[in-house]
Amino acid sequence: MNITATRLATKARTWLLIAALTALLIAVGGAIGGGALYVFVALAVLMNVVGYWFSDKIALRASRARPLARGEVPQLDAAVEDLAHRAGVPVPRLYLISSQQPNAFATGRDPSHAAVAVTEGLLSLLPPAEVKGVLAHEFAHIKNRDILVSTIAAMVAGAISAIASILQFSLLFGGDEEDSPLGLLGTLATIVVAPIAAMLLQLGISRQREYLADATGAQLLGRAAPLADALATLERGSQAIPMNVNPATASLYAVNPLPRQGIATLFMTHPPMAERIRRLRALDGDRVVALAA
Repeated sequence: MNITATRLATKARTWLLIAALTALLIAVGGAIGGGALYVFVALAVLMNVVGYWFSDKIALRASRARPLARGEVPQLDAAVEDLAHRAGVPVPRLYLISSQQPNAFATGRDPSHAAVAVTEGLLSLLPPAEVKGVLAHEFAHIKNRDILVSTIAAMVAGAISAIASILQFSLLFGGDEEDSPLGLLGTLATIVVAPIAAMLLQLGISRQREYLADATGAQLLGRAAPLADALATLERGSQAIPMNVNPATASLYAVNPLPRQGIATLFMTHPPMAERIRRLRALDGDRVVALAA
């Protein structure tokens, strides 16, 4: 399957998963019962509308990123302008995150309203070629127009988890379950199952888009090696240097910024790093074969 067909298939699958995540939020309202269903329908609509118009601001504020003035990091400006030209998109706004973990993410509702945030660690720990490799991955998200759905997914998944926490708190302090058609069992099921289901749906959205962004990023660079090398560096950095990130927004980053131990590895929003790097190395191998043919 060529990259264009893969891009179309990934977009269709992603929007279906977004619909499923929204339906899950509404189902939580139905499980609670009473007037909660109508409230949660309104909440689902509101979150998607807010996500469309303000996804970039929400993600950037959650990461405590500050805007970078033009000329503040000249080498970064040059790399971004070159990649924007290659991707055929406007130059995005740049932001800096005060963290020594090397990482980055892109956000925004479309290429004309996109923003790219990089950490201080990315700029200080990686050589320029690898920094550009990471930026190519983020520009791929912009070019593929998947930055919006990933942010909406993070918002809805975060809302479901927060609601489950509120229900748990209410249950602990003797909340009234008479209005719920499922009673105590329904509330318990919502507390346990809903966040896991939301995480699995978000996982499905994130993993597909990361593989596609890696392939598109390699295409923008003309070769995959800089991105493959950068991902290996980012993976080591993410494990060695802690980063305070809301789990609901972890899927936005180039690599998972959260600690990964024990059962948490089963619910990682990113594909296995070894597989991402293997696929990128294979792209360079295919390129060499094509040139020799």
